[in-house]
Amino acid sequence: MRKARQAVLELAGREIVITNPDKLFFPQAGHTKRDLVRYYAAVAEGALRGIAGRPIVLKRYVDGAAGEPFFQKRAPEQRPEWIETVELRFPSGRTAREIVVRDAAQLLWMVNLGCIDVNPHPVRADDLEHPDELRVDLDPGPGVGWDSVRRVTLLVRDVLDGHRLRACP
Repeated sequence: MRKARQAVLELAGREIVITNPDKLFFPQAGHTKRDLVRYYAAVAEGALRGIAGRPIVLKRYVDGAAGEPFFQKRAPEQRPEWIETVELRFPSGRTAREIVVRDAAQLLWMVNLGCIDVNPHPVRADDLEHPDELRVDLDPGPGVGWDSVRRVTLLVRDVLDGHRLRACP
């Protein structure tokens, strides 16, 4: 059976081209890029609560979840006109135009680039000088299992509680 080279998804009047939709992204489970896009479409409302209006660093898994990801700060030159960007200035003096996701169509466009997880900045696109959140990103990895992540999560919660800071899951 021949694999589709692309699929087109229409959402809120926008066309999102899904390239290589049948590419395996989670080989052990048999899930494809199309499955990942469908998943994000289903959870878009919740995902947008945490990222909407924030510049995003793209973490791209072009070879699927088992492949080595790379970070891309700059928005791709080839992008639909409805993909918003904002220019960030770094301490080094360098700048980068990064994408800003505000709706489900923009989110799914980003997922098509191979973004499995989402990495927003702690600032909003309309106020780049004033961070308004702190993210503590806890992930298992080589030599660090879920039990360790769980223990550290509880410690972080205690520290936040001690400073009267509210955590959001």
